[in-house]
Amino acid sequence: MSWIVLSILSAVILGFYDLAKKNALRENAVLPVLFFGILTSGLVWIPFIAWSAISPGSYPAKDFLVDSLSPHQHGLLFLKSCLVAFSWIFGYFSLKHLPLSIAAPIRSTSPLWTILLAVTFMGESPSAWQWVGIGIVLSAFYAFSLVGKLESIEFHRNKWVLFMVAATLLGAVSSIYDKYLLQEAAIRPASVQAWFSVYLIVVMLPFMVLWRKGVWQTGEFFWRWSIPMIGILLLAADFLYFTAISQEGALISVISPIRRAAVVIPFLGGILLHKEKNFRPKAICIVALLAGVILIQLKSMP
Repeated sequence: MSWIVLSILSAVILGFYDLAKKNALRENAVLPVLFFGILTSGLVWIPFIAWSAISPGSYPAKDFLVDSLSPHQHGLLFLKSCLVAFSWIFGYFSLKHLPLSIAAPIRSTSPLWTILLAVTFMGESPSAWQWVGIGIVLSAFYAFSLVGKLESIEFHRNKWVLFMVAATLLGAVSSIYDKYLLQEAAIRPASVQAWFSVYLIVVMLPFMVLWRKGVWQTGEFFWRWSIPMIGILLLAADFLYFTAISQEGALISVISPIRRAAVVIPFLGGILLHKEKNFRPKAICIVALLAGVILIQLKSMP
């Protein structure tokens, strides 16, 4: 299967992952929803980790083989889990309280923040096309703030919007860190995904214990099958994404905007399933945002 097809499938699954999150969080406590979604991902990988350690020679699929790592490498992956855990905590609380057609587009601006962080801390220089894309994304983001006012959502005052911005910024930092893990630290994708999933359980467990003890009054918890689907869908989307990147000739500048196009699915889901309002102005903002994201990912013109 070609890397473009794999990227499209990954984007589609990511879109349904966002829909599953919104369903799981509807009138539900945030922390247990997040924890049980993470627990599902970890439980999927634990048998593969054990098999890789006990009998690597009999392992049926090399792509799923989890390598033996040094204590330093485990520390690096634990740090990634901390980054992602806090990003998800902010993101899940925000998604619970914001319309999906507002929250998902904000999160889809992640490439913008990734480039700005790379410029500020890594000395990278975006091309002219990328700067145009940054301008378009900022304009679309401002337009979303105007649409949000129609639903009594003040972007600069609403704490749930700020939570989603924080989640997006932490996600951008995590993306840059992923590049370090996969290229500089030379940890294979399956190993990154496996141990990162397990360490997420470790990081989130204290929050879950505190919730059980009543430290945070965040509502009553109701079990839904969409909760484990969160973990399963994310695992599938990420594995397709890593597989696409690993193929010869694959272009990350093409894969990234394809993945960001996943925002279309939760946007439509928010309109069709949750009857969210102001469809037309949000659709215009979506088109502008996606156009900006695509330009951001383009390489410099010759």
